[in-house]
Amino acid sequence: MPILNAIVHRIEKAGDAPARLLPASEPLPASDALEAMLESLTRAYHAKSKAWGHFQDVEFDTQGDTEAGDAGAGGGSALAAEITDYLAEKRDFVALTRGLAERLAKLLDAHLSVSGDLMVLDTRFGDARFLTLALLHHREGFAIDDNLRPVPARQLNLTQMSLAARLDIGQWQSGDSKQYLSWTRERGGKALAEGFAALLGAVEGVDAPGETRTLLKAFSDYVEKEDLAEEASREKTETLVDYASEQASRGEPITLEELSGMLDEQQPRAFYEHIRNADYGLSPEIPPDRKTLNRFRRFTGRAGGVSISFDSHLLGSSVEYDEAGDRLIIKQVPKQLKDQLKSGN
Repeated sequence: MPILNAIVHRIEKAGDAPARLLPASEPLPASDALEAMLESLTRAYHAKSKAWGHFQDVEFDTQGDTEAGDAGAGGGSALAAEITDYLAEKRDFVALTRGLAERLAKLLDAHLSVSGDLMVLDTRFGDARFLTLALLHHREGFAIDDNLRPVPARQLNLTQMSLAARLDIGQWQSGDSKQYLSWTRERGGKALAEGFAALLGAVEGVDAPGETRTLLKAFSDYVEKEDLAEEASREKTETLVDYASEQASRGEPITLEELSGMLDEQQPRAFYEHIRNADYGLSPEIPPDRKTLNRFRRFTGRAGGVSISFDSHLLGSSVEYDEAGDRLIIKQVPKQLKDQLKSGN
């Protein structure tokens, strides 16, 4: 992943004292260590719970100007305007990132009492270009020196990366997407999360957990409608979860048409048409929510001529398990099964 520009600004914060910015004067030189760190940072970011959306009231213009006029003054994103100037070579990388670091220092003053290093990277991967920013924290650890003795070692703690964002510059410029910007959603810190979104000038364009749940509901309905055999149902479930999890690990959205083709190679548009015909309201591309995916699996069992298979999220709603009575209670009998039961009487 070629790095076009990279820089680190340090923000020192101790107790109630105002945050102190120690800005860098120039971008980082290219190095193998920087490339390796980018890979680790990218993996850590993809594993985070995130919000997806777009810049507020600022649209990219091919002439290098923003259409929101005075961005920031009227509720738009000042950062979007600054990045636009950077891409048009009207603002250098150091100035762009220093302004961001100054605003981030104020956010820390209001909500956190921790120091951190703000890393900003402009990278290209194939035809795609990304701007990534992350506030990194340190932890005390140990290493083994040349004399084979343990020594204290200060290390970056990427798992504690609570404030980070990633902009897909190509999607932003095309104007076809409302989810070209993602940012971490800090658990247990609503004010901090809202402050960070305001700093970015970001607006949520899609509810990733909600969209993922709707996709899984659509899949459950599809499996029921097709009356798939237990083995086929299990295989398709594994295909969906594997594909969606892989997209999540790469930081890329689930594409409904691509998923549909993977679920049924003989009828590659069957699942896609099911979604469209039933009007689930899903976007063509969905940012996957890893936690929602991890909770999704199918319960299956066969005994005495009875075969049962259902999605785990139905347990407690459409399906109840009475452990004391050793009973499984199905509240909403599938129409096809209901018709068979009626005709068999």
